[in-house]
Amino acid sequence: MTAKLLKIYVSENERYRNKPLYQYLVHWCKEQGIRGVTVFRGIEGYGHDKLLRSARLLELSSDLPMILEIVDTEEKINSILPKIANIVTKGLVYTVNVTVHRHPPDTETSN
Repeated sequence: MTAKLLKIYVSENERYRNKPLYQYLVHWCKEQGIRGVTVFRGIEGYGHDKLLRSARLLELSSDLPMILEIVDTEEKINSILPKIANIVTKGLVYTVNVTVHRHPPDTETSN
């Protein structure tokens, strides 16, 4: 199956509607019927501001990078991109065409 991977890079401390931005996006994508979203927490990195952030033990406020990977059909990803572009004002957003070799069937859950 051909699909599209949407990757979003935001900072851990970015907020939207009184929630962490990455958390808001996960819940919003679920409401939109997106097949899958995974969030990764970076241990070190920098972005457009060139300010290095790291998960070192001695640092209390690290504001680490958060990476969201969203996989679905091209049509579904294209349908959510305008809202994502409106919400994510500082982070990097891009798409890549992918081939899905295995995906379990959709199941309904109450979570």
